[in-house]
Amino acid sequence: MRAGYTLIELLIAIVIVGLLAALVTPRLSMARDKAFVATMKSDLRNLAQAQESFFYDNAVYAGSVGALVANGLQVDSAVVLDIGYATAAGWSVTAIHEVSGVPQCALFVGNAPPVGAATDEGLITCI
Repeated sequence: MRAGYTLIELLIAIVIVGLLAALVTPRLSMARDKAFVATMKSDLRNLAQAQESFFYDNAVYAGSVGALVANGLQVDSAVVLDIGYATAAGWSVTAIHEVSGVPQCALFVGNAPPVGAATDEGLITCI
């Protein structure tokens, strides 16, 4: 008797492992993207609270993320926030995760023009 596996048995095992990998990879990618979107939404919520705090102190919304960070805002280092519009009557912001393939999230408040996918005031929307 010979010990070991035949070539056919090894090929079948490789095909089965390949099929399992093909099924799992897209699901892992989707889970990773959901995590990135959750991070962006969390940072946008934190920014909204920081904007209201800044407005309370200065009677105008902050025009830059740097001004909010100086007041204590903490954001994920991989999330890029861009305040596109800020006045005493409203503001808008977009968030992009630095990893490619992840959607963009947006939020606007007050009389700021809608930005990105955001169409309802105060509602974070991602595309």
